Amino acid sequence: MSGSNARSNAIQAITSYKSEPAPLNFAGARPTEIYGCNVFSDKVMKERLPRVVYRSLRETIERGRHLDPSLADIVASAMKDWAIEKGATHFTHVFYPLTGLSAEKHDSFLSPDGSGGVITEFSGKMLSQGESDASSFPSGGLRSTFEARGYTAWDVTSPAYLMEYTSGIVLCIPTAFLSWTGVALDRKTPLLRSNQALNRQASRILRLFDKKTDLPIVSFAGLEQEFFLIDRNFVFGRPDLLIAGRTLFGAKPAKGQEFEDQYYGVMPRRVLSCLSETELELYKLGIPVRTRHNEVAPSQYEIAPVFEAGNLAIDHNQLMMTVLRNVSKRHGLTCLLHEKPFLGINGSGKHLNYSIGNAEVGSLFDPGDTPHENAMFLVFLVAAIRGLHKYGGLLRATAAAASNDHRLGANEAPPAIMSMFLGDQLADVLEQIRIGKVHGSRGKRLMNVGVDTLPPLPADPGDRNRTSPFAFTGNRFEFRALGSSMPASATQAVLNTIMADSLDFAATRLERLTEGDPGKRNAAVHTLIQEIMEEHSAVIFNGDGYSEVWHQEAERRGLPNYRTTPEALMAYTSPDAIDLYGRYNVLSRTELKARQEIYIEQYCKTIRTEANLVIRMARTIVYPAGLRYQRELAGVCLDMCAINKELNRPNREPDTALLDQVESLLAALRKAVDGLESVLENGEYANSVQEAHHYRVEVLPRMEEVRALADSLETLTPEDLWPLPSYQEMLFIK
Repeated sequence: MSGSNARSNAIQAITSYKSEPAPLNFAGARPTEIYGCNVFSDKVMKERLPRVVYRSLRETIERGRHLDPSLADIVASAMKDWAIEKGATHFTHVFYPLTGLSAEKHDSFLSPDGSGGVITEFSGKMLSQGESDASSFPSGGLRSTFEARGYTAWDVTSPAYLMEYTSGIVLCIPTAFLSWTGVALDRKTPLLRSNQALNRQASRILRLFDKKTDLPIVSFAGLEQEFFLIDRNFVFGRPDLLIAGRTLFGAKPAKGQEFEDQYYGVMPRRVLSCLSETELELYKLGIPVRTRHNEVAPSQYEIAPVFEAGNLAIDHNQLMMTVLRNVSKRHGLTCLLHEKPFLGINGSGKHLNYSIGNAEVGSLFDPGDTPHENAMFLVFLVAAIRGLHKYGGLLRATAAAASNDHRLGANEAPPAIMSMFLGDQLADVLEQIRIGKVHGSRGKRLMNVGVDTLPPLPADPGDRNRTSPFAFTGNRFEFRALGSSMPASATQAVLNTIMADSLDFAATRLERLTEGDPGKRNAAVHTLIQEIMEEHSAVIFNGDGYSEVWHQEAERRGLPNYRTTPEALMAYTSPDAIDLYGRYNVLSRTELKARQEIYIEQYCKTIRTEANLVIRMARTIVYPAGLRYQRELAGVCLDMCAINKELNRPNREPDTALLDQVESLLAALRKAVDGLESVLENGEYANSVQEAHHYRVEVLPRMEEVRALADSLETLTPEDLWPLPSYQEMLFIK
């Protein structure tokens, strides 16, 4: 589809827009009635399972105890009956291979009965374990090409659910994915392992403070999802958006986000309709979405749920991205989850709000009204400080991807330096303890608005810092470096593991200092905090993370600054990372090396795909458009020469300045494309790390050179001759 056709089709679609019939009656379907209706939830299990089976399953889900294999058949039968009553015809084990996407294989409930008919079948074994061909998934050397067997294992802590499609309904069972040898080939398995490590070490701290709980300590997550919505017709006219998910060409529009009028603005009717339907679909899946709003950039939006257990929240986020893509199509839109689909305006992130605790003890990061008196909170706080300081590079690696490199460090994302924002109140408390003079903590103040009809408003003890990659925000930390398209499982697993390590250190130190005497606990906590602050406070920074002064100061403090993905991914196989993951049985050295290899390979493939697209689009779309305009300008010049001759005006020469400019740009463009192709094809690499370095140092700059020339050409070429939908059209035609 040409740009002009894409443009006219998009305008027609918007001006004549009528929403397709919604799968639910918006007026009659109350969220409270439909919430979780497609989930094999606790309520459904309680209704359908025998009491002893239900209790055993709840023990497994809540307390992490082994599921009695003999009960699996009963659970499977109840799950099958529920799903078939809802209209399901197939089931699938959903898993998360190292591609970053979800994977599933659908199997029918129907089996031949031997008499020409069929029966429905779904056994406990079919529920608990599946087998998938693992040969075509990334393994990073974890298995040979000819070794194809892979197993999926039912994750009982993430409930089964029904996915509705226009062609049918499928029962989806969240699972882990492992090789025949038991090696983790997915993102869920290390997360589940890290949860166990966190629980063991956090429980030690609770025992030291005589805090009793019958429930395990778990990690929680709240994931804010940012994305763009543009008319689908534009995507058909943009090969770069279709294949790469981002624009590889595109001149800056006359207006972008500089007026700051997009943020929290009124949503366009079609977008609001799309997000309303999205929310209803998410409600049916038991996903507790609460927030939706315009983001900073034009055509950019955010949707966010409330806190959930980390494993479930991450599964729900994967589902959210799937539902956003599917529902947007029904409204003639495309959901762009790429971190930087449009150059020059804000990209999209996925802010991970992180805390730990359980239903009995609440959030262990909650300081209360007097944090200086909350010794247990302070232990968990300094454990986080120590963990980030020791393993900040590893946390940075979880946000490393070719797509996210375009965003980190820009005004919509924190820098690649991993630092922690605590706010004035907590920073002051820790400093008091460090110097040994504790006199109190700053409380909330009342803010006088200055309007008689408005009451004084309570203000928090400290402000929020939008430039910090890991900021304390009241009773949790917010990790802001994660990219919008990236799964959050690796980040959550790292946070769990570094917290487990620091809590292990803190518990061991407190045990030695107290020598079993509870009367020595306060003094021991005071000593622990002083020691950690002396050694690890370099990671705390409450200022402007974008400033060059901070970059210089961070270097002086010894904080790493891995600006690009190839640099950051080296952290996976550092001695510290191998030791950390090994001690807590989260990932082995082999599994870590495999992940590093896979992510480097994905980086190289991404850049290579984009470079090939740049070459092809430049030669088949951009350059021909410039030639057409050059020919038009040359024709005008020839016509002017003929007119001057006919009118006997020998001293009148046609103005060829624009023609010369276009001709010069075309020549430079052709040369730049040839240069890009040369560096792309002529690389020889000893290993994947060298290849990634080549793409970063040689290929990316030449891609940017081609783009700059093409974008300059776009600003000169008449609109009717330019074949690609422009930024102005894609971002502002809604």
